[in-house]
Parts: sequence; C-alpha cells; structure tokens
Amino acid sequence: MLLQNNTHAYMHERMNAISHIRKNLLNVTQGAMADIAGVQQATISRWESGELSPSLEQMRRIRCALIERDIRWSDAWFFDVPEAAE
Repeated sequence: MLLQNNTHAYMHERMNAISHIRKNLLNVTQGAMADIAGVQQATISRWESGELSPSLEQMRRIRCALIERDIRWSDAWFFDVPEAAE
C-alpha cells in the first residue's frame, strides 16, 4: 500500500509539473500543448490528471519548444514545480 501511495504522490507531482509548464511557461491550451508534444489533446489531459506520463521524446519536444521561445528552462521542472509557481 505504501508503494501505491508513493506512486500516486509522484504522479500528482508530475501532473502539477506538466500543468505548470503548459499554463505558466508556454501559456497554451491543451490542444496547443498536444501539437508541441506530438500527441492528442486527450493525452495532455491524462498527463495533467496523472493517468499517463510523457515519454522522453515528448519531453524533448516540450523542452525544445520552450528553448525556441527563449524561455529559461530546467529539466527538473518536468518532475518538480518551481517553488515560486506553487
């Protein structure tokens, strides 16, 4: 049971991180984020709800989109929401 709770906590963090990236860094809709990551909008919704996690390739696409927009980036943000954003 403890492992299951830890997994849920990790996925909740991931949800917050992906939501933070989409809403606060990219400032885009789920549909636009889906275009960036090369997935369907429903996949973004599942990332944000914690049902799924992005692949390394999808994270690379998101990171590239941020860098192309001259947005300061840290790969740690895929896993932890920056304190100032919480």
